[in-house]
Amino acid sequence: MNHATHPSEAEVGGRYGMTLTVGDHSARHLRRILRQYLANWSMTELADDAELALTELMANVVRHVPGRTCRLVIFQRAGGLRVELTDDCPKLPAMPAHPDQLAESGRGLLIVATVANRWGVVSHAGGGKTVWFECDTSGEPEQVSPNR
Repeated sequence: MNHATHPSEAEVGGRYGMTLTVGDHSARHLRRILRQYLANWSMTELADDAELALTELMANVVRHVPGRTCRLVIFQRAGGLRVELTDDCPKLPAMPAHPDQLAESGRGLLIVATVANRWGVVSHAGGGKTVWFECDTSGEPEQVSPNR
């Protein structure tokens, strides 16, 4: 499944979205919101992986997006969850070719790729991007290209 921005209406069950300016402690509050939606959608088995992936994407916004403003959308979809973070920074995240095992940063996308079934980045013509991930309610994570 590959969507440039949002899944089609036929694929979406519930949805939550908000535009926000994030800070160093915003991820904690957003994890709580995500966990509540997963409980309401009977998908609590996805909570740990989805929260970790969301935390890593939020850390990238805090660290790399001037103004720290983004749009978060959480979708319930058939068989799982999709989370999207959109910002106006044109710089695309990059998967490190040779991550430094001792570095304090630079491994966030590796973590997202490990815990999510699919993830990707969509660049927007007017600038900015959407970074997304999907977690399925069953099955093992598959290895995919980040721009898929």
